[in-house]
Amino acid sequence: MGIKESDIKQDAACTPGLSNFFLKDHPDENKWADCVHCGMCLESCPTYELTSQEQHSPRGRVHLIKSVAEGKITVNEQFMDPVFACLDCRACTTACPAGVDVGGLIEEARGQIRQAIPLTGLKGMVSKFFLKGLFPHQNRLNSLGSILRFYQKSGMQKVVRKTKLIKIMPQHLVDMEAIMPEVNKPVRKKYKNQNVIKSKGKTRNEVSFLTGCVMDVMFSDINEATINVLTRNGNDVIIPNKQTCCGALHVHAGDRETGRKLAKQNIEAFNDSDKVIVNAAGCGYALKEYPELFREDPEWHEKAEKFAAKVEDISKYLYDTGYEKPKTELNTRITYHDACHLAHGQGVRQEPRDILLDIPGVEMVHMPNSDRCCGSAGIYNITNPEMASAVLDSKMENVPEDVDMISMGNPGCMLQMAMGVQKHGRNQKIVHTIQLLDWAYQKEDGKEGL
Repeated sequence: MGIKESDIKQDAACTPGLSNFFLKDHPDENKWADCVHCGMCLESCPTYELTSQEQHSPRGRVHLIKSVAEGKITVNEQFMDPVFACLDCRACTTACPAGVDVGGLIEEARGQIRQAIPLTGLKGMVSKFFLKGLFPHQNRLNSLGSILRFYQKSGMQKVVRKTKLIKIMPQHLVDMEAIMPEVNKPVRKKYKNQNVIKSKGKTRNEVSFLTGCVMDVMFSDINEATINVLTRNGNDVIIPNKQTCCGALHVHAGDRETGRKLAKQNIEAFNDSDKVIVNAAGCGYALKEYPELFREDPEWHEKAEKFAAKVEDISKYLYDTGYEKPKTELNTRITYHDACHLAHGQGVRQEPRDILLDIPGVEMVHMPNSDRCCGSAGIYNITNPEMASAVLDSKMENVPEDVDMISMGNPGCMLQMAMGVQKHGRNQKIVHTIQLLDWAYQKEDGKEGL
């Protein structure tokens, strides 16, 4: 059921060109002005590929957003469905000759939808619990991590699986539990008493490290590998205590206000940093987009622009500053998946591939359409499980079968691709690019490595 125009707040219709949008956080007209509906974006869009429906294409979504601004349609459920069905993978912007920022428009439109149609009932409670009650609070996330470690190490996980108690959950959550990585101690707890983690040799640079929220709970081993690689290559590493969740999931969900609060906290936490290193593509792109959140706040917009200029993905940072090339062979066949927010968002494509190719014994196998979305898209695989599963199936058709590992640079992709491997009866190992470099160093030092 849609909402009536009379239900829209009075300030929604105060300016020409924004007749059915709220004034606060309204979509930026400049983002759709260059769209001529040429259709160059259609083949790049996973949801259009699967549905063949115009409203589920990039140009269709741009047209809908523009139509609301022109007063032709209202912010209602019919508008909401295609906007929230978008993966926000940014592939359309890469394909667009004019570089129309469809992803930015989608996020702004989601903010409008949540102002007009707030989540209520069970969905509202779940959203509030995770987005406001859990992700912004590292202590609560650490407690969750402790529970998960107990679940895995106490034998409870084996009992739950063996007795099939797990089947009481929805199937997509059962699939996610089946590929849940081993949960270890977060690096922020491990290094909480160290102001600086010193380089292992001559210090060349000092960098700050965003450990992430879920990243440090579910993938602390990748954070540990990142610290090992940075310190081995002459970097002193600082982990600011006051850093918090990047806010990507909040912005994707339309909660731009919480996204701004988290952005302000991170901007202040890294105020004295010259370089902010990130090993999660989605987080890195969210940090780089902070200026967009403060488009209407000149003071914080300037601060956000200065902060965004400091942010760099770990693979690009290593490539640009130089790194020690391993000398010991790993002897493995690898293919590489381009995380959307690394390739389309940050333009980082060749750097991680070059790092992998610099590891002796690594044979790279080309993946067709390697920059096609895997369906993870933040929490899209939870909120839109059927579409996410279909996108994943399409992705897996392009993954070479004759490889030992699939490498990538984003934790969400790692979980989604692990589900794909399991679903399609494969046996490839899912790895982060920096893990492989760290394993090569470890093997060179006589440690276990792989």
